Amino acid sequence: MNSKHQFVQLSDGHFIPGLGFGTYKPQEVPNSKTTEATKIAIEAGFRHIDCAYAYQVEEEVGMAIRSKIADGTVKREDIFCTSKLWCTFHRQELVQSSLERSLKKLHFDYVDLYLIHYPFSMKPGEELFPKDENGKTIYDHVDLCAVWEAMEKCKDAGLAKSIGVSNFNHRQLEIILNKPGLKYKPVCNQVECHVYHNQRKLLDFCKSKNIVLVAYGALGTQRDKQWVDQSSPVLLDDPVLGALAKKHKRSPALIALRYQLQRGVVVLAQSFKENEIKENIQV
Repeated sequence: MNSKHQFVQLSDGHFIPGLGFGTYKPQEVPNSKTTEATKIAIEAGFRHIDCAYAYQVEEEVGMAIRSKIADGTVKREDIFCTSKLWCTFHRQELVQSSLERSLKKLHFDYVDLYLIHYPFSMKPGEELFPKDENGKTIYDHVDLCAVWEAMEKCKDAGLAKSIGVSNFNHRQLEIILNKPGLKYKPVCNQVECHVYHNQRKLLDFCKSKNIVLVAYGALGTQRDKQWVDQSSPVLLDDPVLGALAKKHKRSPALIALRYQLQRGVVVLAQSFKENEIKENIQV
């Protein structure tokens, strides 16, 4: 593994690079950009690549990683690749086949980390966001503990080296941690976490349970009009970050990333710009 990285040990003994490359993209960005950006990230030194079924770029991510393996830049075991179980596949009989579908797209035999993407379930089927005739999301009722048992089977089958969750609050984490007959506890919880939303209480709770917090949106979210008030402040324009960046002769982005690493948080950095990708790895 690349010596530049600081690694965090997971509760199952595996190690996760402290800095990862996120592959979520806004709809208007073409999928080919993901292949290009992921290749640049690997060339720059990123070894932790975070993707998900719902991002709909697993084929592109797999293509980028395989091309960097083919040209000798990395070996498969150098790469820590994450994918996530989408909410329409929570029923026990669908979990493993959903992971197998992701593996087929990635052209891998296993992922290093597989996460339950959200702690709620939606109607099974091919639609990412199933809606009724009134445009309301159609939810499904699946016990989180049942989903977790299916995740444990994926680990036992060797399809995922580690398993964890994403977007869980401490009560939802406790449901799994207190599950009778728990075989493996979640190694991590991936949540939105940045200077404006530092998740201090959740981080303390996760640390007390030896669960690693993984931060997405660490440089501020992508400000999707659907979810983000466009008049809200832009994180990287924050005057405090700007002043610290000036003082340390670094960019505001590097200050924001460094903040997470110093708290023991695994942090995901995301960009489609070559200069930003190369800069982010310098953290």
